[in-house]
Amino acid sequence: MTDAARRLFPLSRLFQPRATVSPTSGADRLFLQWLCFVGLLIFASFLMWRANIWGVLVAADPTGITLMIIAVFAGATLWVGLRAWALMHERHSLDAWKLAASAYAPATLPENAATAVHAYFSALLNKSRRHDYDNAQLTEVLAERLHGPSESAWWVNGIQIKLGLLGKVIGFSILAIEISQIQNFDASQSQTLLKTLTGGLGIALLTTAVGLVANMLLGIQLVRLDRCGDGILADSLELAETQLVTLTHQDR
Repeated sequence: MTDAARRLFPLSRLFQPRATVSPTSGADRLFLQWLCFVGLLIFASFLMWRANIWGVLVAADPTGITLMIIAVFAGATLWVGLRAWALMHERHSLDAWKLAASAYAPATLPENAATAVHAYFSALLNKSRRHDYDNAQLTEVLAERLHGPSESAWWVNGIQIKLGLLGKVIGFSILAIEISQIQNFDASQSQTLLKTLTGGLGIALLTTAVGLVANMLLGIQLVRLDRCGDGILADSLELAETQLVTLTHQDR
């Protein structure tokens, strides 16, 4: 083997697939995607600050509704990150139960895991020891714990649209009041008059646009969050109906 081949051989091993690396679960990918999304938002906010767009937004909306929508969106986005972190732990707990079920070893079951999935499977095992195999109520509890918090988040997402519509109503109300206060029209004062009238129109359009954009961006996050919860629930039910039975018989 030549010297060039010896130097290239270790580099070629870096591009070979490794079987020891476990695939990333959907919950892990969700949290990483959320981190990337937040990074893009922070970078976009920095560019807007450099271009003085934030100052323009504050000056164009004296009502402060635009800043309220942005504050609601920022708080809801942080909550999505915390929820994605919690679902990642739920998925890890489910993977631990899958590993114990595939090994047919009740002694390797995870203990003291503060997750809804762990509580669900522990309750199923306790019921099976009493020969009670009705799992409908426990399944509803698991579904509520996985999807219940997202219901409030969807309501908050709708608040952004409502705040945008409120700003629209206030803006057009200001425009109507300014028009009603016009006594006579002077062509020499048309520029000043138009500047006064466009103030209310700017408030209406700005708050509506910010509310719509924030609603779409938060909606994308909540949809991904719900799909991750659906996957955990489906895999939990599949494990409960198939492999968990083997653990029940081994435990006896």
